[in-house]
Amino acid sequence: MLSLNRYRLKHLRKNGHKGAIKASQLLEKTDQLIGVILIGNNFVNILASSIATVVAIRLWGNAGIAIATAGLTIVILIFAEITPKTIAAYYPEKIAFPAAYVLKILLKIFYPLVWIINQITSFLLKTLGFDTNSNDDHLSREELKTLVNESGALIPSKHQEMLIGILDLEKVTVNDIMIPRNEITGIDIDDDIDNIFQHLKNAQHTRLPVYKNDINNIIGILHLRSMTRVLLSNEPNKASLLQACREPYFIPESTSLNTQLINFQQDKRRIGIVVDEYGDIQGLTTMEDILEEIVGEFTTDFSATSNQDIMPQNNGSFLIDGTTTIRAINKNLGWELPLNGPKTLNGLITNTLENIPDSPICLYLYGHRTEIRHIKDNRIKTAQMSPLNQMKQS
Repeated sequence: MLSLNRYRLKHLRKNGHKGAIKASQLLEKTDQLIGVILIGNNFVNILASSIATVVAIRLWGNAGIAIATAGLTIVILIFAEITPKTIAAYYPEKIAFPAAYVLKILLKIFYPLVWIINQITSFLLKTLGFDTNSNDDHLSREELKTLVNESGALIPSKHQEMLIGILDLEKVTVNDIMIPRNEITGIDIDDDIDNIFQHLKNAQHTRLPVYKNDINNIIGILHLRSMTRVLLSNEPNKASLLQACREPYFIPESTSLNTQLINFQQDKRRIGIVVDEYGDIQGLTTMEDILEEIVGEFTTDFSATSNQDIMPQNNGSFLIDGTTTIRAINKNLGWELPLNGPKTLNGLITNTLENIPDSPICLYLYGHRTEIRHIKDNRIKTAQMSPLNQMKQS
């Protein structure tokens, strides 16, 4: 009874399984269930030992006490304890569901005795400082993740990854997945109108931030679908373009992904500008970015087709773009670089060196051999990193 999987039991009970319903009712009052089982168990064992002792004394005299004790101990251990309980532990449902009907009847018959014994037991437990009312059956997030990982073939591996992704949304913030400020592509309303429309024609995204002179001064979000009205007008201009924009939607950088997903749904938004505590723009994130944390990448990034962020090399190392996030590196390569500091590889290297190197150098970055290959505009553009197991072999 106690070896039953509680969550499978709840599922079977919802589906109307009679044995599961009986077993659930008994397990709701565990003290009574244990009481009636032990009353029957101890009554039978003591009765068997008394009968065996009487019979043994009549057959072998006083020596029969030792013979009966040894013989009955072996018989009870093998046939009444170890064998049946091992079978029940391996096949709890096959044993527990039929037994639940018998235990229900026995509980009704012996209820007064069970009640008295339980009252005495509860008094002793409370005297010793034990709380008999505490029954925490809820699982934490980490326990749920373990449960999903241990499901094996019952849940396909892709579905396991999705479930783990959902459970991890709470501890990941928009700052971890945002497109950094220096990579945001948008429209400067101060540009020439012809340049703006040329930019729109070559745009690789359906939504673009519109700013005035500086990316820190975003004045709207333009959906390319809205541009059809502008283009169909007699004389497209900046004023009509601004009218087609929607006001910008700002997100604090510390917002967790599960909260932001709900906010996107409630506010009917799909794109947000990430700002720090001072209101300065740090980056941009979209609903698709959050969903990709759950289901994996499903959109096509045209800019990535010609320049991958993580490129495997023939010697087993990886050529990694400096703007690649630490989370992306860990996720793609199975590494464990720290996530509680800088968000990008460039930031992690410069934070470790405590300066911006003037020329390519080599260092050990949390156990990984890291060779800085290209530096531009005071930033590390590319670095070549080797996995730990390759370093140990070398």
